Amino acid sequence: MYNDEDLSSAIAAGILSESTATAFRIHAAGRGSAPANEPDEENIRLITSFNDIFVVIACALLLVSVGWIVNSLAADWAGFLAVAIVSWGLAEFFTRRRHMALPSIILLLTFAASVFLTHTLLLQNISISWLNGMLISASVTAAATWFHWRRFRVPISVAVGSAAVSVSAVVYLMDSLPAARNWVDVLTWLLGAGIFVLAMRWDSTDPLRRTYRSDVAFWLHLLAAPLLVHPVFISLGVYGGSTSASLLQTSAVVVLYFLIALASLAIDRRALMVSALAYVLYAFNALLKNYGVVELGFAIAALGIGFTLVLLSAFWRQTRAQIVKRFPAKLQAALPSIR
Repeated sequence: MYNDEDLSSAIAAGILSESTATAFRIHAAGRGSAPANEPDEENIRLITSFNDIFVVIACALLLVSVGWIVNSLAADWAGFLAVAIVSWGLAEFFTRRRHMALPSIILLLTFAASVFLTHTLLLQNISISWLNGMLISASVTAAATWFHWRRFRVPISVAVGSAAVSVSAVVYLMDSLPAARNWVDVLTWLLGAGIFVLAMRWDSTDPLRRTYRSDVAFWLHLLAAPLLVHPVFISLGVYGGSTSASLLQTSAVVVLYFLIALASLAIDRRALMVSALAYVLYAFNALLKNYGVVELGFAIAALGIGFTLVLLSAFWRQTRAQIVKRFPAKLQAALPSIR
């Protein structure tokens, strides 16, 4: 009995091409012998065994100790540079040779963060503006993440690189056009929309969600979701510094969350709903406080929303089928298939 990890390992080793592996998955699915992973379950490669957790703990201890020792013997930026170098070295074994999911993710994050902090601290010693320093640090981090992706193909690398590019773009506009500082929410939403489109392109290359491309799309959706959701809810006055909410505000939040739920069902991704969940809870809690329900406001709001989401999670496939079949045929063809 094979599994997706076996096929991914064979692709990485050059035994199978990705097109051959995909064709085999489709053939096996047609014979009823495919792995149990269904597209609707939105599987991601995170932990393959407890050994992943063990390796992460060991790597964390090693990286912290290396950074600490080098920082105490040299400049503060040198400690982060050492962490970046060691993270890359560990990835050569645990990512490139062992193909371990969770350690690969953690090592990529420590590498990218260390590169960013190294350049941020280095630039503090130079007569350079804060915005220019951020622009340089974010740009170098994006380039370093690209090289990491080319070497190791860790799915989260694309999302991390996209985040670095987004920071670079916003900082560049704020530095070049001072008026852009008044439009940060709009810029954030536009960047989120761009990343969402990129995520959908990755999704379209793996409609059965059997390869690493689906994981790349998942992390991109996870990044795009808060960038899309936060500016919209802020414009509605949620989290605007007020501890109360009007019935009109709460109604607008509910309608918007309903539309987000429809979008999530259509593209078969739950990240949008998760990102917007905190705003809905906050709005309902604030509304209940207006009516004198102070102590149990959050609990009542969480009960209602939690019950709704439990029902949706239990009948996700059936609900999605009923919604998608009402879309035009061309749109249905562009969306993940209904299983």
